[in-house]
Amino acid sequence: MIHGKLYLTLKRPDTLRIATALIFSISCIIAAAQVTRVRGVIVDESNEIVPSVNIILKSDRSIGTISNINGVFEINLSPGKHTLVFSHVQYHSREIDILLEEGETQVLQVLMSSGSTQLDDVQVEGVRERDAIDPAAKIDAKAAQNLPSAFGDFNKVLLTLPGVAGNNELSSAYNVRGGNFDENLVYVNDIPVYRPFLANAGRQEGLSFVNPDLVGDISFYAGGWEAKYGDKLSSSLNIDYKEPESLEGQLNGGLLGGSAYIGNRISEDVQYLFGARHRDSRYLLNTLETDGQYLPSYTDAQAFFTFDLTGDHSEQINRTKLNWLLAYGRNRYLTLPASQTTEFGSVSSNLRVQTAFDGREELDYDTYQSGFNLSHRWSDRFLSRLIASGVYTSERENYNVEGAYRICDIDNNPGSNSFNECVVVRGIGTNFNYGRNRLKAQIYNMEWRNEYLLSDWTLLEAGIGYNKNIIDDELNEYAFLDSAGFVTINESTFNELALNTTTLTAYTQATIFSKDSMHAVNAGVRVNRLSYNEELLISPRIIYRFKTNWEKETSFRVSIGKYSQTPFYRELRDQSGEIRENVKAQQSLHFIGAMERIITWWNRPFLFTAEGYYKSLTNVIPYDIDNVRLRYFANNDADAFAYGFDFRINGEFIRGTQSWFSLGILKTKEDIAEDDKGFIRRPSDQNINLAFYFEDHLPSDPTLRVYVNSVFGSGYPLGPPNEINARNIFSGDEYYRIDMGLSKSFELKNHKYLKTFWLRAEVLNVLGADNTLSYSWIQDVTGSQLAIPNSLSARFLNLRISADF
Repeated sequence: MIHGKLYLTLKRPDTLRIATALIFSISCIIAAAQVTRVRGVIVDESNEIVPSVNIILKSDRSIGTISNINGVFEINLSPGKHTLVFSHVQYHSREIDILLEEGETQVLQVLMSSGSTQLDDVQVEGVRERDAIDPAAKIDAKAAQNLPSAFGDFNKVLLTLPGVAGNNELSSAYNVRGGNFDENLVYVNDIPVYRPFLANAGRQEGLSFVNPDLVGDISFYAGGWEAKYGDKLSSSLNIDYKEPESLEGQLNGGLLGGSAYIGNRISEDVQYLFGARHRDSRYLLNTLETDGQYLPSYTDAQAFFTFDLTGDHSEQINRTKLNWLLAYGRNRYLTLPASQTTEFGSVSSNLRVQTAFDGREELDYDTYQSGFNLSHRWSDRFLSRLIASGVYTSERENYNVEGAYRICDIDNNPGSNSFNECVVVRGIGTNFNYGRNRLKAQIYNMEWRNEYLLSDWTLLEAGIGYNKNIIDDELNEYAFLDSAGFVTINESTFNELALNTTTLTAYTQATIFSKDSMHAVNAGVRVNRLSYNEELLISPRIIYRFKTNWEKETSFRVSIGKYSQTPFYRELRDQSGEIRENVKAQQSLHFIGAMERIITWWNRPFLFTAEGYYKSLTNVIPYDIDNVRLRYFANNDADAFAYGFDFRINGEFIRGTQSWFSLGILKTKEDIAEDDKGFIRRPSDQNINLAFYFEDHLPSDPTLRVYVNSVFGSGYPLGPPNEINARNIFSGDEYYRIDMGLSKSFELKNHKYLKTFWLRAEVLNVLGADNTLSYSWIQDVTGSQLAIPNSLSARFLNLRISADF
């Protein structure tokens, strides 16, 4: 520090928000030159403003203040030498020594280092910002990389959160609080992203869009989000990719594929990230019950650029910024099934189904996605963003599979000469499935967002958007069952469809904080209009947060809002393949109450979160689930509700590591006008979901680490196909799975380029759980319908190596 002058800790200012906050602070010096005080602005390592930082005088903790939503603070002090303490649960605390003369005002720019906070010699990592009104759950990006899973898919970390469910380790799909995957928003740097349309099994999907190597920040909303986010019923996942300040990268390879990424700042104005992934799941798919030849291959590449377009940095520091995202995904899936043997039933009555296959199953797709996010700060209070994106996908599905099966009773008597052999044949038949489907889709989005800081405690936001969808689809598929001497045609579809729709959207909202930051309100409204049915939708939303002054930090939040989902291609196409007219938007009214509390165990703080919710749904479009494909009824003939409770606790169960435990309790039902059953369970009604992510290491050797990912979910409802009065009358089996990873790192201090080398072993499905994904229904000689379980993957050992540079 130079006495009487500015005290700066940031190497290079990177946003105009920082600069203008400093200019605002400096300009106030002239007006109050005779007052001894300290003013300043607080930023993090990404040069983003940090609100709600506690600033206290070390010698007298009764003197202090809190940075406002613009990161600005001010504190009056007596002349002399002082030490200010800056603390926030998401950042390292830091102390700054200052020397003040009579009437002097010093202006500070304080850099807060993220990742952990030092509170009374206790390390806290990954605890979300407690003062924000934003109801998002925060996830450590490193956990998404370290979490052991079948393909290293980013979405698997979401299944460890309360309220999020999934029962297929081969799929990237997830359900939130009784919804389905089509009801989830996914953004990367505010750019919407999409997944393929035609995949009807998890093993065909490939990977989710998000590349975990590139992720910098994760925010997940399980409901009750603000008006500025889009129009879906269940959840919003917001990802921010990293903006590297120096050279970084990683190479990763294993039995199921590999990945690589590199990032750097190549000039004051340009930063880049390149990432590529390749997955070959044939070894894992060989553990399925169906024997045959699996030839899957999935590859994607993504590039993310950050440009500072300001020009003269001496006068306008990062006033204009451009993020540009490019992505390409390629999937080639081929299966030549040969045979399958499945045993099911009870101890007293055990059945065996033996099936011989002939044919092949193919799915190919190429997806191109691109988008940009251009931001410009007009002043220290006014910010605008222009977000535009486009997606083009070409998909082709071919299958021609015949399966001849035999069902028989098995002799369960160990003393019998025919023990474990077929003794009574219950049925013989043939399943035949044929399909030649093509789909091409173009999706374009554009949105203009504006933020205006009306005062230090009031933020106004507004925006308008445009969406256009062009879908060309050719369906040619049929299936029949030859069983017990009868041929039954299960489905037959031949259609060529074209869909061209546009949607206009607009929103406005205001966020208001009390001056003591104990109260905060966000209120807004979202409006959209779909050209297909000319429906006008108005969705008001409000969030209130109250932070107590209790000894143990506690806050409460209430969210009430209306959420509307305009019908997309899937919802408009019925089970016969026809596009239905006059399908309206589904609507959901959310009521959410939440509590967050910092508790102390083992002299370390933990964050406990509890939420209760109720959702009332109208104009519901019913659907059935076939593996991972959703088959909609394409009408608004149902009403539904969902309610439940979610609990989560996270913190350092093992010092120096991050772990969390989650519990979700759910009940969701629907009433379809076509039947007389009243309210019945929805296809996504998973009543209990328990999950945890746990990390440990040897105290004597922190380079040796263990990662455990565990999920348990109660069974989803099911029923025989094409029988409206028997929908979801049974309950399927529970889904439970534990994946474990063991890693050892080696520091390469003398290597010119490489920093760390990792060896990793992962045991997937440690317990060897025989989880059931879906059921095939077959009729025996007595006319009874039998549900044949289709199992998921067995235990598998995956080996990986990686190197950081």
